[in-house]
Amino acid sequence: ACAGHRLTGVIRRCGQLRGPIPDDLEGAIRGAAAQGEGAGILRSVQRRSKYLLLEFDTGTLLIHLGMSGTLRRLPTGTPPRAHDHVDFVFGEQVLRFNDPRRFGAVLWCAGGAGATVQESHALLRRLGVEPFSDAFTGRLMYQATRGRRLAIKQVLLSGAIVVGVGNIYASESLFRAGIRPTTAAGRISRPRYERLAVAIRETLSEAIAAGGSSLRDFVASTGESGYFQLQCFVYGRQGEPCRICATPVRMIRQQQRATFYCPTCQKP
Repeated sequence: ACAGHRLTGVIRRCGQLRGPIPDDLEGAIRGAAAQGEGAGILRSVQRRSKYLLLEFDTGTLLIHLGMSGTLRRLPTGTPPRAHDHVDFVFGEQVLRFNDPRRFGAVLWCAGGAGATVQESHALLRRLGVEPFSDAFTGRLMYQATRGRRLAIKQVLLSGAIVVGVGNIYASESLFRAGIRPTTAAGRISRPRYERLAVAIRETLSEAIAAGGSSLRDFVASTGESGYFQLQCFVYGRQGEPCRICATPVRMIRQQQRATFYCPTCQKP
């Protein structure tokens, strides 16, 4: 909704999130010729994995919401609340960045268009494909994991092959595909990867329809909580009967992240 509008101010209430927020962010965005006709106009808004890319003539603003961050469009002059760290003012409206845990990021990439930043920035250039793109297939996962000994769930969480499959969605997708999360990625056959690709798309589609999977301090852009966790097959259901076979769901930890699976439905 702010694309095509001119940035008229930046209010920085916090100097440090996951990394430092540039001191003169407004000046960097608007550039030296701040009075020019196109100075400060937001040209486009793009997304790559969990990063938002706001493209200006002078460069690209890179925003990551972390685990609990939000970016809300509000009327200018709306009083700030706790954890409202940065305002991007566009005349009568403001994009307000709120992040209770400060796991998010606000970075400035000078001189780079959005497409260029995606190809060159260290945080973006090694990311895998988008899960709903034509490039994401079982064949891709199969070819990318030959010889890999790392557990398949850890491969999914890394984002190196496919992005957007977080901890909850990895457990749920592997359950639907019948793959145990501890299985070495290189041992999984191509047919099983084909099933996993379908399962990932189905899981993410259902999660989007349910508004996501909310943490206690996170809400969607509408202000509502996400309800996908209420319909999970395994995540968060340790000791409860599997919805398919009634075997108790197990929980293990992989690199300090909770993993849930059914020992009967999911084969190594």
